[in-house]
Amino acid sequence: MLIQVKVLSPLEKVFCRPELNAKEVTRLSGLRGETVSFQIAVNADFHADATCRIRSETQLDIMVRETGFVPCTLPAIRQDPFILTSLPGLFPDPLLPIENGWIHLSPCNWHTFWISIKIPENSTETGANLQIDVEVRDFYRPERSEVRRVILPLEIIPERLPEQKLKNINWFYADCIMTRYKVACWSPEHWALLEKYFRNMAEHGNNVLLTPLWTVPLDTGVGGERPTVQLLEITLENGNYRFDFSRLAKWIALAKQCGIQMFEMSHAFTQWGAKCTPKIIVKVNGTEEKRFGWHVAADSPEYAEFLHALMAELIPFLKEQGLEKKCYFHVSDEPTLNDLDSYRKAMTLMKSAVGHFPILDALSRIEFLEQGITEYPIPGTPEIETFMKASPKERWVYYAGFWENGLPNRQFGMPSIRNRIMGTLLYLYDLDGFLHWGYNFWYTAHSKNLDIDPYLVTDAGRKFCGGGSFMVYPGKEGPVDSLHFEVFRDGLQDLRAMRRLEEKIGREAVIALIHKGLPYTISMTHYPHDAEWLLEMRDRINRELAK
Repeated sequence: MLIQVKVLSPLEKVFCRPELNAKEVTRLSGLRGETVSFQIAVNADFHADATCRIRSETQLDIMVRETGFVPCTLPAIRQDPFILTSLPGLFPDPLLPIENGWIHLSPCNWHTFWISIKIPENSTETGANLQIDVEVRDFYRPERSEVRRVILPLEIIPERLPEQKLKNINWFYADCIMTRYKVACWSPEHWALLEKYFRNMAEHGNNVLLTPLWTVPLDTGVGGERPTVQLLEITLENGNYRFDFSRLAKWIALAKQCGIQMFEMSHAFTQWGAKCTPKIIVKVNGTEEKRFGWHVAADSPEYAEFLHALMAELIPFLKEQGLEKKCYFHVSDEPTLNDLDSYRKAMTLMKSAVGHFPILDALSRIEFLEQGITEYPIPGTPEIETFMKASPKERWVYYAGFWENGLPNRQFGMPSIRNRIMGTLLYLYDLDGFLHWGYNFWYTAHSKNLDIDPYLVTDAGRKFCGGGSFMVYPGKEGPVDSLHFEVFRDGLQDLRAMRRLEEKIGREAVIALIHKGLPYTISMTHYPHDAEWLLEMRDRINRELAK
């Protein structure tokens, strides 16, 4: 029996194939409160089962999962200069719970255990030796088994990982939860699932929550619509609107309980230019009707009347909830230059309705900022330099899931350093916020097909590269994490560690430490492509903090 076991960093993508050229790790380090990850790769030349047991004399929260494989037709764009592959295939991504403690190995192929270790915030220990026992047994003759043992040192840095300063968004879709789990909207089952997903988001540094006052008008084809998910209960009687905020209050309370800190209200106009109104259900004389939607223009006087009536009550409510400085509104996602006039009109209306509350939108044309139409733009990564020079009120950036031309992203066909490096870039650019559009978009593009299996359709119907449209998979009872979500969380932890070090030695010294040995200045378009460099750089940060 030929058995191979390798200890790898979380930046390796281990494919289900015989080849694996990856440097092993020999030690780990992390701050108090940090989650440290690594992988155990196993290969056997026969039908075998494998289990991984980890012991430590130090109190640690240790989770062992299997890295599963999912198909993807569009893992990356062929012309992108820094990818692993653009060819369709099976890609390591969902981190699956291990049933009965064992995983099955296909002969001669590599399979991995993903290990996550949460270091207690109040730990008084300075280190631990992790005893890793990997047992492999013959599938047909279970009495034949071998155990491979590895001792892996973990150094616990005597510094606590600070609270996350960055405002981090991955758009959450309550309708996708409802349709995938086949539960009624706002039923007890729906709320129970929402709690699990909210908690998962907060655990991964997603601290701003997209809130469906009405069904979010995102990724919806013109004339189409998403399933109705509306927190506001609205009635219209004798020409007067009445609003019930009970469900909204429950949503806010639950999210706060799970660790969410800020909220963004659903977009007040349709995507790509603010041409029409979102789908809003209103009970008129006792009967529910679609009062607004594609059939109502954005500049409708009736809609302006509705928005002013709503905000006159919603703004005081949000202040009562303690959200005066923890809430954003949206107009329309990604308007183009052809939409300048319609977007300007919509923005003027929103400003008159929401007062001093900030209005935040993803848009990539500097003209919207230069002409004073918006004060809180979120440019894409290609435009970040231009927007930084224009000095917006808050510095944000976003990326999506398609053509990225060497820029950071989290697509299946990219090496994981392109995912994790974003944390370092967020520090170097000193950004206030980051946005990505897909935490759990389990539909095809433009929400045309709502009944897909995210374990089989990973690219939104060949529209977005795998890894672009969702960060978690739907499990039987709640979220199943992904490799690319864990790696991005590692990047956010890098950012937090850098900010802790900045408190001690100053920002310029931290920037110098990051760039040590590099002959150039890191930027969004020019950064190291070597995973070993990133791991060594983070180790330098830890060594300095340990002083």
